[in-house]
Amino acid sequence: SCHPLLCYCINIVRYLLRNSTSCQLYHTTTTPLNLANLAAGVASISAQHNPNDSKSVDIPSTVTMMTKAALLGFLLTFLSPAITAFAPSHSTNRRSTRLDSTPEYNANKNFNALLQTTLLSSLLILSPLPSHADGQTKEFKLPPIDRADISRCVLNSSKMGQANAARDKLYDLRECSLSGVVGDGYDLSGVIMTKTDVSKASFKEAQFSKGYLRDSNFDGADFTNAIVDRASFKGSSLKGTIFKNAVLTATSFEGADVEGADFTDAYIGDFDIRNLCKNPTLRGENPVTGADTRFSATCP
Repeated sequence: SCHPLLCYCINIVRYLLRNSTSCQLYHTTTTPLNLANLAAGVASISAQHNPNDSKSVDIPSTVTMMTKAALLGFLLTFLSPAITAFAPSHSTNRRSTRLDSTPEYNANKNFNALLQTTLLSSLLILSPLPSHADGQTKEFKLPPIDRADISRCVLNSSKMGQANAARDKLYDLRECSLSGVVGDGYDLSGVIMTKTDVSKASFKEAQFSKGYLRDSNFDGADFTNAIVDRASFKGSSLKGTIFKNAVLTATSFEGADVEGADFTDAYIGDFDIRNLCKNPTLRGENPVTGADTRFSATCP
């Protein structure tokens, strides 16, 4: 005796060996060679085969053929749905095979389900990691600063209008001094700021979608009613910054100093709020609105 699954695999090989001289994708009646046909043949082999009969297969003379047959059997198991789907349709002389719930048929179903599950699991495990929103992306490769552009450090609203950070060229404000600038209602989506000074700036109702706002000074800036989604404030100073009623979905404050910031009525996703609440600088009161920083962010 042997394990039912092992016996089933052996019977597949026996069936293929017995029919190796006329093994084709389609029978003479144009019935597709799918798992149903294969299982029917295996069932007949299982009924006729005597495990103690050593003459049923001449193993020493058919090693190569058995190897090829075994590989063909596994290929048919994987590809049988595709073969059946593309099989030609005939209205006459079409033979059908009906299988009852025999042990061999149940083994076929279990084995096929196991292979499909394994294949699906492999695809899920080996597939690329899910892409992060821009605010959670760890590393960026930025081009060198174009210091020859004398008009680079000027606040300009995008003329494309809510184009999801699309611009005709890179909007680079790195290492610019823009303290106290007024950009109310500006579309600054996709802006790049590194070591930029925009302290006490006014960005009411402005748009900073996909903004790269790292290692910069935003102390006392006002983002009331602004849209700052999928942005990154990593390493920036946001002391006393106002985010009242702002949209901050998928925005990262990793390593940022948010002491005294006001997040009253700001829209922050559940995942983002958990990360923000872990920020050790989430404390104090806003010097302008008087709002408690931690309480305004709805953190316990």
